[in-house]
Amino acid sequence: MPDGQQPALHDLVTVLCAPSVAISAPDGQIRAGGASGCYRHDRRGLARLEIGVEDAELVPTGASAAEAGRACFHGVVRGRGEATPDPVLHYRRERRADAESFAETWTLRNYSSRDADLVVTARLATDLARMDLVKAGTPGALAEPEATGDGVRWQGDGCTVDLAASRTADAVSIEDNEVRLSWRAEVPAGAQWSLSFALDQQEHEQSGFLPRRPARPVRLVAPWARDGDHARLLERSLQDLEGLLLADPRQPESAFLAAGSPWFFTLFGRDSLWAARFLLPLGTELAGGTLRVLAARQGTRHDPATEEQPGKIPHELRRAAIDIDGSDPLRLPPLYYGTVDATPLWVRLLHDAWRAGLPEDEVRALLPALTAALGWLSGPGDPDGDGFCEYRGSDADGLANQGWKDSGDGIRWSDGAIARRPLALCEVQGYAYAAAVGGADLLDAFGGDGGTARQWGAELRARFRERFWVEDEHGRYPAVALDGDKRPVTGPASNMAHLLGTGLLDADEARLVADQLTSSALNSGYGLRTLASSNAGFNPLSYHCGSVWPHDTAIAVLGLAAEGLHEQARVLAGGLVRSAVEFGHRVPELHGGTDRAAGEPVVAYPASCRPQAWSAAGAVAVVGYLEGWNRPAKPCAQPERNA
Repeated sequence: MPDGQQPALHDLVTVLCAPSVAISAPDGQIRAGGASGCYRHDRRGLARLEIGVEDAELVPTGASAAEAGRACFHGVVRGRGEATPDPVLHYRRERRADAESFAETWTLRNYSSRDADLVVTARLATDLARMDLVKAGTPGALAEPEATGDGVRWQGDGCTVDLAASRTADAVSIEDNEVRLSWRAEVPAGAQWSLSFALDQQEHEQSGFLPRRPARPVRLVAPWARDGDHARLLERSLQDLEGLLLADPRQPESAFLAAGSPWFFTLFGRDSLWAARFLLPLGTELAGGTLRVLAARQGTRHDPATEEQPGKIPHELRRAAIDIDGSDPLRLPPLYYGTVDATPLWVRLLHDAWRAGLPEDEVRALLPALTAALGWLSGPGDPDGDGFCEYRGSDADGLANQGWKDSGDGIRWSDGAIARRPLALCEVQGYAYAAAVGGADLLDAFGGDGGTARQWGAELRARFRERFWVEDEHGRYPAVALDGDKRPVTGPASNMAHLLGTGLLDADEARLVADQLTSSALNSGYGLRTLASSNAGFNPLSYHCGSVWPHDTAIAVLGLAAEGLHEQARVLAGGLVRSAVEFGHRVPELHGGTDRAAGEPVVAYPASCRPQAWSAAGAVAVVGYLEGWNRPAKPCAQPERNA
C-alpha cells in the first residue's frame, strides 16, 4: 500500500473488546502492512502473526465471528503427500480479545490413518505504531525484537509488548526485525496438536486519556425481533456495542461507547451521544454515563488552540495529539472542541433520558452543565449574533467543517462548489431548537426558569422558516446551510432529515422533507444518500458527498416516524436492513450510495470502520421501530414529569 493512503478495512475480520481490537485477513492471518494487527489504546502492539507449515499450503475453508470478542478460522493443510483426494489435515484458529490481552490457539487435527510429522512456523513483527499513523498509511519502521524463553518482547515509546507461546520453539531466527519461530509437530493418526499464543501490551506512560472497561457491566438487551434478518441484525449489533463499551478512568462507573473500530476507538461527542440516544429504549444507564463523562470536560474558557469555549461539549478525547491526515498539517490536540453540534445534542440526550426515566438525582447533578450548554447556544455558538448556531472552522490545524459531515468538501452547492465558511448547518438549528425547548422543560421541572431558553427557541424557529427554505428545480426544501454570505446553500442533502422530530418543522414542511428523502436522488434503495445524485458533486464513494451512512438513515427513519410519516419511514428502514444483510448483519460506518433500482449492488467503502457505534445503535433503534417496541416521540411532546 502506498504511503499516505488509508488502509482498506472492508474485507478484514475484527475481534474487539474495548480498548483492545485485533484485525486480520479473512483467513485469520495477521499480515504485515495495511491495518492488520492487534491494538490497545490506539497503539499497534502486533503487526504480524502468520502461521504456516513448512513445505505445505494452508487453504482456508471458512470463518465465523459470531461474537464481538471471538473469531474462528478453519482450513486444511495441502501438500503433505495425502493418500486420498480428501483433505486429512484440518486446522482451526481461534482468536479471543478481552480488555487486557489477546489469546490465540492454532489446532491441527489429523484425520488420516497415518501419523503426520510437520514443522509449524510463526512469523512475528510489530512497529508499535500509533493508530493515526496507521490510518494515514505512514506507520514507520519495525521495532527491534528480543527473543525470550517462551516468545518475543518488543519495547519502545513507553510501551512493552510480550508474546508468549505455549510451547518452547525448536528454532528461533531474527532477520530485519522479523522473528521466525518453528516447532516440530508429531501428530498421530486421529490425534490433534495445539499451539497457543498470549499477547500482553503494557503502557508505561499513563498520562493522557486511557479509557477502561466499565467497572459495572452495562446490559444492552433488546426486547425481541420476529423477523429473521431483524433478529440477526439486532444480535450482531448488540454484541458489537458491548465490545465498544468503555469508561472514564476517573469515573469507572460511567460507561460510554467508543465511536468505532479501529480509527475512532475513543470518546467522541456527537457519535457517543447519538449512539446513547438510539439506545434509550433499552435503558438510561448508558445515556447517564455518556452525559457525565462529557460534562466533566465541558468547556470553561476560551482557548483558540483547542477551540474550547465556556459551556461547549468536546468533539473528541485522545491520549495524545493525533495527525488527521499524514499528507496535510492537520493535528488535533488530545482534548479537542471543534464541533458545533455536540453541545445541543448533549442537551437533547439529557432531556430524552429524563423522559425515559433517568433518576432524578442524576439529572439534578447535571443541571449546572445544562445551564452552561444553553448559554453556549445563544452565546459563543452564535459568534455573529444573527440567531443561528454556526462555525467558522479551523484555518490551521483543526477541522474545517465541524458538523457531522466534517470532511473539507462535505458541504456543497447544487453545482458541486464547496460552500464558503462560516456555515450555519440546517440540522444544527434543529438540534438547537429541540435543545432549547427540552432544556427549558428541564429547568422548569427542577425549580428553575426555562422562559428565556423557550423564547430563544421560538425565535430560532421563525428565523429558520424565513431564511433556510428554498425552491428550485428539485422542489421546495430546507437548504443544507447558510454560507459565509448568509446565502442558503442549495441542493438536496441528507442533513434535512435531522430536522424531523425536532419540532422545528410544521406538518406540511415535514411532508416536503419526506418527499425529498424518499426521492430517487436521495434514497439509494440501500439507505439514504448523504448528497443527492442530482448534485454535480455527487460521488457514491465519497465520504460525505453521496455515500450512505446507516446512522444517518436511522435518524431519518426515526424522524419520519416521529412526524407520523410511517410509510416513508419504512421505505428507508427497509433499505438499511437490506444493506446490513449484505454486510453479514455487521453494519459499517458507511457504504457506497449505489442505485438499487438500476440493479447496482451495495458496495463497501474500503476504509469504513466496522463496527461503528452509531451505526450499530441506529440499527438497533430501526429494528425496534419495525418490530414495534421503539416508538419515537412526537415533536415537542411534553415530558412525563417524573421529578
